[in-house]
Amino acid sequence: MLDVHTEADAEWDSSIAWGPLAERAAHAAVAESAFPQLAHSLRAVEIALRLTSDAEVRGLNAQWRGKDKPTNVLSFPMVATDEFNDLGTADGPELMLGDIVLAHNVCATEAAEKAIPIADHAAHLMVHGTLHLLGYDHGDDAAADDMEARETRALARLGIANPYEPISQEGDR
Repeated sequence: MLDVHTEADAEWDSSIAWGPLAERAAHAAVAESAFPQLAHSLRAVEIALRLTSDAEVRGLNAQWRGKDKPTNVLSFPMVATDEFNDLGTADGPELMLGDIVLAHNVCATEAAEKAIPIADHAAHLMVHGTLHLLGYDHGDDAAADDMEARETRALARLGIANPYEPISQEGDR
C-alpha cells in the first residue's frame, strides 16, 4: 500500500486538493517504474511531500546539495532500490520511501513560463520526485531519456500533456 502524506504551506493555493493530486502523481510514477508492486504492497510504503516556500527549499538545497538557491523540487530517498523487489509479498513495518519538497514561487514561475496550470506543473514535479525516490536519475543522456519517458507516461495517466514537447508558437502552424 502506497501512502502519500502531504503538507502545504499557506502560499500554496488552498482551492487545489494537493493531497489527492500527490497521491495520484505518486501512484502514476510508481506504475511507470520498475517497481509497480509498491502501490499494492502488503507492507505500507510512505512518501512525505511538503509544499513550501522558496526560502525553505533554498535552505535545504544549501544544506544537502551545497547549492545556495531555491530549486523546483528536492527528493530525499530513504530506501535502497534493492529493497523494493521483496515488498510485494513481504509484510512488515511501514517503509518510509522518502521525502519530496516543492518550492512555491519556483514552481509557480515555471508554470507561468510554460503557460500551464500550477497544479499540472506541480504534478510533474511530484512524479519527478517520486521517480528519484525510486532510484531514477538524469545524470547522463540515457538515464535522462529513460526518466523523461517514464515521467511522460505517468503524466499521461493523469491526463497531463508531455512537458518535454516544445510549445507551439503562433506562427509555427
